[in-house]
Amino acid sequence: MAETRNVNVKSSNGKVSGARNPYAINLDNFSRRLKILYSHWNDYKRELWGASDAITIATPPTSEDLRYLKSSALNIWLVGYEFPETIMVFMKKQIHVLCSQKKASLLDVVKKSAKDAVGVDVVLHVKPKSDDGTGLMDSIFRAVNAQAKSNGRDTPVVGHIAREAPEGKLLEMWAEKLKNSNFELTDVTNGFSDLFAVKDNNELTNVKRAAFLTSSVLRSFVVPKLEKVIDEEKKVSHSSLMDDTEKTILEPAKIKVKLKAENVDICYPPIFQSGGDFDLKPSASSNDENLCYDSTSVIICAVGSRYNSYCSNVARTFLIDANAIQSKAYEVLLKAQEAAISKLKSGNKVSVAYQAALSVVEKDAPELVTNLTKTAGTGIGLEFRESGLNLNAKNDRTLKTGMVFNVSLGFQNLQAATKNPKTQKFSLLLADTVIVQKDVPEVLTHLSSKAVKDVAYSFNEDDDEEEERQKVKSETKGVGTTLSKATLRSDNQEMSKEELRRQHQAELARQKNEETARRLAGGGSASADNRGNGKTIGDLIAYKNVNDLPSPKDLMIQIDQKNEAILFPIYGTMVPFHVATVKSVSSQQDSNRNCYIRIIFNVPGTPFNPHDANSLKFQGSIYLKEVSFRSKDSRHISEAVQLIKTLRRQVASRESERAERATLVTQEKLQLAGAKFKPIRLSDLWIRPPFGGRGRKLTGSIEAHANGFRYSTSRPDERVDVMFSNVKHAFFQPAEKEMITLLHFHLHNHIMVGNKKTKDVQFYVEVMDVVQTLGGGKRSAYDPDEIEEEQRERDRKNKINMDFQNFVNRVNDLWGQPQFKVLDLEFDQPLRELGFHGVPHKASAFIVPTSSCLVELIETPFVVITLSEIEIVNLERVGLGQKNFDMTIVFKDFKRDVFRIDSIPSTSLDGIKEWLDTTDLKYYESRLNLNWRPILKTITDDPEKFIEDGGWEFLNMEVSDSDSDNSEESDKGYVPSDVQSDSGSDDEDDDSESLVESEDDDEEDSEEDSEEDEGKTWEELEREASYADREKGADSDSEEERARRKMKTYGKSRAPDKRNLGGSLPKRPKLRR
Repeated sequence: MAETRNVNVKSSNGKVSGARNPYAINLDNFSRRLKILYSHWNDYKRELWGASDAITIATPPTSEDLRYLKSSALNIWLVGYEFPETIMVFMKKQIHVLCSQKKASLLDVVKKSAKDAVGVDVVLHVKPKSDDGTGLMDSIFRAVNAQAKSNGRDTPVVGHIAREAPEGKLLEMWAEKLKNSNFELTDVTNGFSDLFAVKDNNELTNVKRAAFLTSSVLRSFVVPKLEKVIDEEKKVSHSSLMDDTEKTILEPAKIKVKLKAENVDICYPPIFQSGGDFDLKPSASSNDENLCYDSTSVIICAVGSRYNSYCSNVARTFLIDANAIQSKAYEVLLKAQEAAISKLKSGNKVSVAYQAALSVVEKDAPELVTNLTKTAGTGIGLEFRESGLNLNAKNDRTLKTGMVFNVSLGFQNLQAATKNPKTQKFSLLLADTVIVQKDVPEVLTHLSSKAVKDVAYSFNEDDDEEEERQKVKSETKGVGTTLSKATLRSDNQEMSKEELRRQHQAELARQKNEETARRLAGGGSASADNRGNGKTIGDLIAYKNVNDLPSPKDLMIQIDQKNEAILFPIYGTMVPFHVATVKSVSSQQDSNRNCYIRIIFNVPGTPFNPHDANSLKFQGSIYLKEVSFRSKDSRHISEAVQLIKTLRRQVASRESERAERATLVTQEKLQLAGAKFKPIRLSDLWIRPPFGGRGRKLTGSIEAHANGFRYSTSRPDERVDVMFSNVKHAFFQPAEKEMITLLHFHLHNHIMVGNKKTKDVQFYVEVMDVVQTLGGGKRSAYDPDEIEEEQRERDRKNKINMDFQNFVNRVNDLWGQPQFKVLDLEFDQPLRELGFHGVPHKASAFIVPTSSCLVELIETPFVVITLSEIEIVNLERVGLGQKNFDMTIVFKDFKRDVFRIDSIPSTSLDGIKEWLDTTDLKYYESRLNLNWRPILKTITDDPEKFIEDGGWEFLNMEVSDSDSDNSEESDKGYVPSDVQSDSGSDDEDDDSESLVESEDDDEEDSEEDSEEDEGKTWEELEREASYADREKGADSDSEEERARRKMKTYGKSRAPDKRNLGGSLPKRPKLRR
């Protein structure tokens, strides 16, 4: 492509010619490749080498231009270095080299290897600086003629590279002598092309490293750079983008690519094109025009890099607010390029690749055939374009395993049908570096995604949708004009948008009811209590026999911590009890300074006592319920109580951990990365939940190994393994308005972190240090120290975010390998612009959607809700002029409790409804909070009745509003059969559970009964007050006065439903824990 750059010629092992370090020719490579050269020459002497008796290679002097020559390629391929101003003549029994003294001393080491490999003698002709080399050339010509005469030929055939013009006095004189000699000259370009076409393992390694660098530059530098420029609406020229990208290629450490800079170079100056001026030829260049990112713009980026002189290339096209024409063209191009790549298999003809691409275009978009590039790419290696390996329709050469191609396909000069002159004409280009394999070609640049979702950007999606809707609307009315953007923001258009959302929600309701009916009919959600059973503990054995009891010193309470036992003096004998049998222990002191200690034991049959294995095993036994002791020694009593509580807590914690571990799903074993695969590492991280223990908390490192992650600190017992197969969702949340940057893993099955059982594991770094000003006074905003400190904090945050981003990118690449495709893993990033505040647990938090989940990852406990597991969403307490509303999430598994997010600001309502609608989640709105446990129980008990009554439409507030003033018989909404309506008479006793959620909903039945026995409920008190008001004639009061009086009575209670002012009021719902 563009050729205006000063390049240092490099060797294949990375050393720069002219460096002070001595050169070292790899003799093994030299011997092996010299054999390949002579074998190829002998096998294809007439077909590819022009029946030549000798082959002459003249390498020109170094140049400022970036160029690819077969003579230079042969030098690098054979000896690992480029030898400028050197002439090599290959003959059957000799190799003649005309060069300087320094080069001759370097090549002297190959004499023995050449003799051993192919039986040829290497003859070095050293040219002094003052000599023009004529005499040495004549001696080489005499050797060529002598070989020809020995073979019975008077006119020797000499092969040369005809397309390389001689440069410099030495090569010009050599070319003149060849022309005037009696030699028959023949072009051997095709022979060298075929020789270089198939790469060995060392060459393929160099190409792979070059491709990794190329795709990493595009993905980690170019794409973020373009996104930042477009997002911040900066004016940046194509040439400046080219310069920045070139610097990044030459310094791989900038993008965390661990390749030595001295081994790296560019294939061509990076190409950036936009604004309607496109050139898809390899010689294209970046002009000085600014990057164009208007609506319907197209941006083409092409990047090529070399590693140890081996080339790679990648090109991508980015679409900005693409219209239908551009989107279709790109999809067709992508499909055509993938078809071409799929044909690069050993044994196929080269032409089938282009024919496959052409067939796709002819079938899917025949109107674009004339715009398709005439080739689908070229061979690539030491040369950027290897002659003879063009992927066109006429090339009938056979593909072989180990060939490498730059598969480049594009559409030139398409029309976008826009009014902007910069976007009317556009082109598309895709290019990848591909290795020919026996079965499936290997795409080396797959790290840089070309999927539509990754290259198509939409920055004014709402405006485009509005324009389309207005266009359709105007056409239906017979109006040919399109409304302006100002009109799109009118009230009528907002109403149209709401109407479209309602129509979509109605369709979702129909689909959801059908889906729920099928699931319930299949028994997919049977009614069951999902609360866990009581925890069991192991066999409680303090002492195996009487002889193990410690000898009593005094008849006083003793605590045996080793055996986890408490010994009580009972009737003159020390009786042991395992500490796990103790339910509670307490002490108190009376007025006579007598101290009492009271121990209550776990006894089967008492309320709230878990039925452990031992109580079930000895059901016929007599149990001691409690025991009390009196003592004058208050210090001993206090010490005994403290020791018993501490020991009991330790045993309970251990048994609880043991019970939790017993329920864990067995995970596969972590396969540590070997020597070939260095683990991907991120250091200095904290973990949540944290490890237990009282010691100082330590940071650790997370490493990605062959099949999972391992987090570990410097302590050997602080280690957590997270298997890839156990990861359900992975999140990366950079610090923006938060104080931490984090990685979060939501798992399929629980794991143990320390002694905690969890499904959520988080690794994070605090991006800001807590700094305390010693002076205590308020510092000026213009204080240089303050400004410098803020800059340091910004730099630290950006560095941490970049480190996390690089880790995430590398793990995503690892997950993209074929063995992990079935897991469908990729780091998801929360979409802050869609977030909203709410109370999911105790405290307010910022809840953010992602592409597949609804998450809150800062405050604990974390919130991770998979969108695909949601049945419906009910928005409660909507309307009535309230400042907040609640969101209830009902899961497809009716055995799960619903999830509530309380106190969401009403300003977020429209945004949430729009997000739910775009993610195809059905939502309903209600004026009150519903009690979901009896509702779900009713549904699972009688699913047929639920479906017959309209499914979830009983939640439809529009239906209930239209019939709110009618009688109970006219209500068509769904009411569970075991729950009475609130519209009944005030005189009737209503003992059933209310659909309106109350304070008692989350408590056990026994607690509810005990509270009801203690006194009257708020509902009963309100009913009595209502009766009293009627007797006193208070019914004449206005509804506003009554509502204000009730609000005053209830304090923080929610406003009552105006439709039910005469009935019972809902109780204040509690925040869910």
